[in-house]
Amino acid sequence: MQVPGTWRWMLGVAGVPAVIQFALMLCMPESPRWLFMKDRKTEAISVLTKIYDVYRLEDEVEYLNSQLEEERQKKRDVRYLDVFRRKEIRLAFLAGAGLQAFQQFTGINTVMYYSPTIVQMAGFKSNQLALLLSLIVAAMNAAGSVLGIYLIDHAGRRKLALSSLAGVIVSLLILSGAFLFGSSDSTGGLSGWFAVIGLALYIAFFSPGMGPVPWTVNSEIYPEAYRGICGGMSATVNWVSNLIVAQSFLSIADALGTGPTFLILAGIAVIAFVFVSCFVPETKGLTFEEVENIWKERAWGNGSNTQSLLEQRNES
Repeated sequence: MQVPGTWRWMLGVAGVPAVIQFALMLCMPESPRWLFMKDRKTEAISVLTKIYDVYRLEDEVEYLNSQLEEERQKKRDVRYLDVFRRKEIRLAFLAGAGLQAFQQFTGINTVMYYSPTIVQMAGFKSNQLALLLSLIVAAMNAAGSVLGIYLIDHAGRRKLALSSLAGVIVSLLILSGAFLFGSSDSTGGLSGWFAVIGLALYIAFFSPGMGPVPWTVNSEIYPEAYRGICGGMSATVNWVSNLIVAQSFLSIADALGTGPTFLILAGIAVIAFVFVSCFVPETKGLTFEEVENIWKERAWGNGSNTQSLLEQRNES
């Protein structure tokens, strides 16, 4: 049955989550560090009491007080070019931006955007069945993201990303094999079901790991003065990568075939696995200062001069 204006309802419903997010963000407290920077210490302590017990609270307040003037000085001296000039920040940005790029280049939004098309490519010609299977995929993505909230603090960021990528590689190989050795002329034959299974496994592995990990790690790996700059630049890398993949997937699939296209994505996932192994540290349970020291040690080695560029400038 045709309903007039259905496409308008489809676009309008997409605004509902945005309204909910806006309403919830009105209840979100400001960062305690930022509140201290703005001399709103009472509000900062009120936020901290919701996070720490009374013993840890005293230590956090004392630490923020001691760091207040230093943080203000750093804020005044921050420059965009320092992200690339200062070796420890450059390494942190490489890890953060690399995670964001690989999140997209391993194909997640391609799978989400084109899941009905992929299902039809696998031989399921019915539009209704293709949409139903794609809705199941979307539901799995939502459920996996909720699971990731639990796993990210229990398994750790790095381990979760690596296990997620390992599963993504296997899933993409299954998808590639289903299209390489199956026939798109059959209506949901064995190869078609293998493609759907590969699609479901891909979402099951990706959503708890490589879904939340890049965003979580990017909120933790930068020194406070550079967190806004580097976080924004990394998010830009994510969306530019998303644009590239979304615009190129169908063209590459048309030129090379769907099977080889998923094989390429599997190869990129292998590179991502190596990248995380080599460049992304574990940040679970670490303070921002401890994470900053990790980058200084990687940049200059243990026992070497790890004085920051800002500190050098302040002394000169």
